[in-house]
Amino acid sequence: MRALVVGPGAEGRFAEVPEPEPGPGQALVEVRQASVNFSDLRHMGRLPEGTVLGYDAAGVVLRAAEDGTGPREGARVAAFGAGAWAERAAFDTGSIAVVPDGMDLVRAAALPMAGLTALRSLRAAGPAPGSRVLVTGASGAVGRLAVQLARRAGAHVIASVSRPERAARLAAGLGAAVDVAVGREGVEPVNVVMGRDGVEPVDVVVGLDGVEPVDVVVGLDGVEPVDVVIETVGGPVLVAAWALLRPGGNLQSVGWACGQPAVFPPNSTFSLGPARSLNSFGDVTAPADDLAHLLALVAAGEVSLEIGLNGSWEDLDGAKAAQLGGSLTGKIVLAVGRTP
Repeated sequence: MRALVVGPGAEGRFAEVPEPEPGPGQALVEVRQASVNFSDLRHMGRLPEGTVLGYDAAGVVLRAAEDGTGPREGARVAAFGAGAWAERAAFDTGSIAVVPDGMDLVRAAALPMAGLTALRSLRAAGPAPGSRVLVTGASGAVGRLAVQLARRAGAHVIASVSRPERAARLAAGLGAAVDVAVGREGVEPVNVVMGRDGVEPVDVVVGLDGVEPVDVVVGLDGVEPVDVVIETVGGPVLVAAWALLRPGGNLQSVGWACGQPAVFPPNSTFSLGPARSLNSFGDVTAPADDLAHLLALVAAGEVSLEIGLNGSWEDLDGAKAAQLGGSLTGKIVLAVGRTP
C-alpha cells in the first residue's frame, strides 16, 4: 500500500507500507481525500522516519468495525487520526463520522482538525451570548471556523488578521459588507456587518497595535477589551491579545503560527478583579459526535469552509510551499491515490 511518510531529512516521501490491521473497534477506510494542516508540515521532523503522515481524511468504509460500532461498510465518512495520508487507514470508530448526503469529500476532509479545534476551544472558553470574542489569525482554517461558531453562539466577534487583503478576503468569504476606516499608525480596522437581523456583527481588524486593555480604545475604532480570545498566532500577538482580556476572561492558546517567542512585560499577568486565565488546547479525544455536528453545519450551509487548494497528493512539495509560504488562505486538500 502506498503512503506518504517521513523520509530522510524530515521530508515527506512516498513509500510502500504494510496494509493496516484494524482492531475490534476500528473501521478500515479507503482514503479518497486528505487535508494538510500547518502542524503536519512544521512538526514533521519530530516524528520517527517512516511514520505515515496526516490526520484528516475522508473516504469510504471498506470494512466495518468487528465490534459492531461505527459506520457500516460502504458509508462515506470523515475521520481524524494518525496515518491519514495513505491509500487505506484504520480509524477508531469514535473518531469517524458519516458525511451527510450531498456534501463532497473534499470539504469533509478539510474539517476534522480545524473544526474540532475551533469548536472545542470555544466550548472550553464558554463565551456567553453577547460576550466579546477575539479570534486571532482569523483568516486561517481554525480562525475562520471559530469566527462563525462564536457568532452562532451569540457572541460579538472581533476577527484579527495580519494584512488588509486578508481582511477583505475573510469578509467576502463570510458574505459581509465591508466598511474600512483608517486607524493609527497605518493600522486599518475593517468593520464588518453581517446583514442578518438578530445576528451579532463581526469586526474584522488588521493587527492588534493600538488597542488598549481598558474601556478607552486608542487607534482601533470600536475595539474594546474582550471576554474570550481564541489565539492561533502565538508570539507577540499572544501577548497583545492577553492584554485585551477583561478580568475573569479566558484565552485559549490553540496555535503558534508565527513561530516567535511570546515575551510578557513585567507584571502583565497581574490584574485586579476576577482572575484571567490562559489555557492550552489539544483535546481531540473521541471526536465522532463533534465531527458529526460540524459536518451537519457545513452541509446545511450554516458554516462555510474555504478550500484554498485541491490538488493531488503527488504534489506534496507544492502543497507544502503553499501552506508554509503564507500567501494561501483556506485549507489544502489532496486527492489520494495513483494518478491514471
